[in-house]
Amino acid sequence: MKADTKLNRNLALLLGLTTLVLGGCANVKPWEREVLARDDMQLDANALDASLDDHIYFSKEGTSGGRGFGGGGCGCN
Repeated sequence: MKADTKLNRNLALLLGLTTLVLGGCANVKPWEREVLARDDMQLDANALDASLDDHIYFSKEGTSGGRGFGGGGCGCN
């Protein structure tokens, strides 16, 4: 009996997670793609600014990538 309860709980959890993941999928109509592909809709709308920021972060931290950090690399947040 205990194994059946655990199996049912795991199955319900798997079904719930699958529903959440598939709920994020969306069909985009061809006429909507133009709006979503605009430059200002991109994560890095200005490629030059993003490149300069990456260079500054690389020079400051001695690493590349991983922009989401706090502090200046000296341990003084």
